[in-house]
Amino acid sequence: MNGNHPVLLCGSAHPAFSEAVAKALGLPTLNITNQRFADGEVRVELHDNVRNRDVFILQPTCPPVNDNVMELALLVDMLNRSSVRRITAVMPYYGYARQDRKAAARAPISAKLVADLLTAAGVQHVLTMDLHAMQIQGFFDIPVDHLYASPVFEKDIRQTHNLDETIVVSPDAGGVGRARALARRLSVPLAMMDKRRPEPNKVGELRLVGNVKGKSCIVFDDMVDTGGTIAAVAEVLKKKGASRVSAYVTHGLFSGSAPERLKDSAFDEFVVTDSVPLRPEVLQLGFVRQVTVAPYFAEAIRRISTGDSLSALYEDFPEEIAIS
Repeated sequence: MNGNHPVLLCGSAHPAFSEAVAKALGLPTLNITNQRFADGEVRVELHDNVRNRDVFILQPTCPPVNDNVMELALLVDMLNRSSVRRITAVMPYYGYARQDRKAAARAPISAKLVADLLTAAGVQHVLTMDLHAMQIQGFFDIPVDHLYASPVFEKDIRQTHNLDETIVVSPDAGGVGRARALARRLSVPLAMMDKRRPEPNKVGELRLVGNVKGKSCIVFDDMVDTGGTIAAVAEVLKKKGASRVSAYVTHGLFSGSAPERLKDSAFDEFVVTDSVPLRPEVLQLGFVRQVTVAPYFAEAIRRISTGDSLSALYEDFPEEIAIS
């Protein structure tokens, strides 16, 4: 391992994505042992010399979230004890991002705790995509580079939709900034759902703000977990006269009974990125498509390693997208 090229280390969370990034960069990955003891403990060991190298760990903290967070922390510690120059944690999906504030009087701010854990382990730089809450960048006392899936989605939408009949829909008030930015890029109207959620992963009342009659709706969100809310949104849109309903979601977790719920939903199409691995049950659904963000991350890694600007990857997006 000589030279000034970035060095890639692949965790076990999403091997296919790691291989795609490595292929796009034309670089090999580090040779490591990554095993589990009988009780579930993670054991990692590095077999290459990385002294004074710039190492990028590819590891989304997707389900099983706790296992993948712990594995990432151990990989970081392993590298620090191998005398690397800098460690960048490449997390296309950042687990615990939904717990970004005290939601109750005696509740933790879990997203902050994970940031502290990774920093304490020795992460010196973070590269991630479409955080559920933008303020999480401030939870770190180290540089955080934040990418958006919007440019990838915009290209796909332009290729597959008639924009004269299209409207972008935000599934809740919190995502309006993100949806408005995409709608402006596409020069199409915007609608939103007003949602009241009684508790996490429970759907309350949904009210549509905007006119979708005869329109092809694009529901734009950062993540889908159990799928309850977004399935309910699709049902409301169809009842309000939408001719077609598509979803464009960055992180497709599809937890629990989400595949079955999605199968019975009103969606005509569901598009997600490859930021996390898809469950086999989801892949079997004929209307689910994946678009890759691996080349996007590869270019970001290249720019970070060479000191080039990252802002050119998304600098022409409205500023409101950064605070949605």
